[in-house]
Amino acid sequence: MPPSAEIGVFGGSGFYEWFAGAEPVTVTTPYGPPSAPIALADVGGRRVAFLPRHGPRHTIPAPFVNYRANLWAMHELGVRRIIGPSAVGGLQPDLHPGDLVICDQFIDRTSGRLDTYYPGPEVVHISAADPYCPELRALAGAVAQERALRFRPAGTVVVVQGPRFSTRAESRWYGRMGWDIVGMTQYPEVILARELEMCYLNLSLVTDYDAGVEGAPEVSAVQAQDVMRVLAANIARVRDLLATLIPIIPSTPSCNCQRSLEGARM
Repeated sequence: MPPSAEIGVFGGSGFYEWFAGAEPVTVTTPYGPPSAPIALADVGGRRVAFLPRHGPRHTIPAPFVNYRANLWAMHELGVRRIIGPSAVGGLQPDLHPGDLVICDQFIDRTSGRLDTYYPGPEVVHISAADPYCPELRALAGAVAQERALRFRPAGTVVVVQGPRFSTRAESRWYGRMGWDIVGMTQYPEVILARELEMCYLNLSLVTDYDAGVEGAPEVSAVQAQDVMRVLAANIARVRDLLATLIPIIPSTPSCNCQRSLEGARM
C-alpha cells in the first residue's frame, strides 16, 4: 500500500519531535523537488504528513521555497487539509510577542514567485475572497480559547518578499493600512492549496514588533536571532494546540474549499 496522509503540516523547529521516528518519504513532482522528504506519523489517531518548508536545516529563504512542489507533494499523498504555522512580526500595538493570530486574509507584496498550477493554455480564475478555511479557523479558535491562549481569531497578514525584514517606513505603512502582521511565506502557499482544492489553516505566532510599531514598547529593529529566541520559547504552545486540533478535524468538510475549482475554469 503506498504511503498516504489526510492532514499536512508545514513547519520547522519545534515540530521535528513529533516525527522523530517516522520514515521519510520522497515524493517526485512535475515542479521539481519539495523542500525536504515528507515524514508521516500518527497524531491523535490521524495520519499526518510533515514537511519543513525551509528545508530540514532552514537553508531555503522564503523567496526560494518551491511552494508548488511542496503543495503538490502533499496532494499526491492524499492530503486534503493543510496547516501552515508561521512566525510573523506584529504591526499593531495590541499584538505582542507570543500572541497567536488565526489569519483570515492576506495582502500579497511578493514578486516573481511561481503562484499557479495553471499558466495556460487552461485558464483558471480561482476565488481568493476568503482564502483560509472557515471550518479549520473556527476549530482552531475554539481550541485556543479552551487552552486560554492569547490569540486573535482573525487577522490580515501582509506577505513580503524577503529575505530582508521591513524598513521602518514600510512597517509604519503596513500598520497604518490596518494590517495586523507581516510574514514571508503565506503567499503563494495558501493560494496553491486552494488551486488543489485543499483546506488551508494558518496559525501565525507573533515573534517581534517588526521594525517598531507606533504605540508599542520601544524596541530595536528586529533581528533574526531574536525571532528564533521568541519562537523557541513559544512554539510548544502551538504544537500543543495542533495536538488537540488535529484529532477533532472532521473527515468530511463542511466548507467549500475542496470544491474551489467549480466555476473557476474559463
